[in-house]
Amino acid sequence: MTSTDRSYAELHLHLGGAVLPRILYTYLQRRKQDRSDPEQHSLATTYLRRYPTFEKFERRLTRPCDTLEKYLEAHKVTEPLQSQASMAYFINRLLRGAFAFENISYLELRYNPYFRIPRGLPLNESRDHMAGIVQTVAIAAQAAFQQFPIVFTQILCMDTRLPKATNGAIVELATEMPKEVCAVDIAGPDEAYRENLPDIVENLALAKEKGLKVTGHCFETPDSCFPEVLDYLDRIGHGIQIPLRMPKLLTQVAKRKQCLEVCPTTYFRTGTIRSYSELKPVFQHCFDMGIDIAICTDNSAFHNVRLPLEFERLLTSGVLDFTQMERCRQAAFRHAFRWPGTIDERRSVL
Repeated sequence: MTSTDRSYAELHLHLGGAVLPRILYTYLQRRKQDRSDPEQHSLATTYLRRYPTFEKFERRLTRPCDTLEKYLEAHKVTEPLQSQASMAYFINRLLRGAFAFENISYLELRYNPYFRIPRGLPLNESRDHMAGIVQTVAIAAQAAFQQFPIVFTQILCMDTRLPKATNGAIVELATEMPKEVCAVDIAGPDEAYRENLPDIVENLALAKEKGLKVTGHCFETPDSCFPEVLDYLDRIGHGIQIPLRMPKLLTQVAKRKQCLEVCPTTYFRTGTIRSYSELKPVFQHCFDMGIDIAICTDNSAFHNVRLPLEFERLLTSGVLDFTQMERCRQAAFRHAFRWPGTIDERRSVL
């Protein structure tokens, strides 16, 4: 398989922000009419009472934010909907859209399984429920492959707000399910990152000891600059503040051959940047140092943007030229944790 079967690799996409609001809302309407699953019926009734029209629901998920913390609040709306009972439906719709509208041939979908299971369970029971979520996602993706032939794998997210033991259990789960899971991630608010940094570093070290691939959200905003985590990362989730604020670290990033997962629209949504021109030095400094950048969407449904459009906006805004755009497209395949093929360079004529 080569990258010409489809055109793009998506390395940074959160399940919570990947399913379109219309698909989520249609699911709620259907579940309200179906009383065969009392739990799903109750959830749908509650949500539709809170958001009686699709427009109100969509505005809640896509409203402008000025901080990362406010931006992350939208995930609290979508995560309860993405339970084991509904997961197959959402994965099918997600892959259908990625295949039909984005030319995606490789997809790493990341999410925190703990936020999609019943709360208050003992940790051993939580692990069983989380394993069920991971297995359901894998089965749904495999079932969709005949219609939507996308190479698919999962990244399990730890969260800065969770206890050390819970995040450790997510690392162990990733270790126990190597067929379904390609890596672990650390995500969450900056303040919790700062407060729990020693525990976070310890779990990242555990993941590396277990032989896992690791990516992590850091250097996304001015408040998320934590050099302590860089030694443990194979890829850097976002990382734009390294070239902007701490360029001396670029030498180490280049030496480790770490790739930055840059998600342009997110930085507008979190108030991190105000214009595309602010991203130009990010790319230029990295290119000068031989550091690869993969362009990603992060939460495409919240942004109303698909991956090809992220490339197009960078091009038309003068951040990238065609050659640099192709360089980033190929970098995503090179740094993919499970891409089985080779990079076809015939598009380099652009």
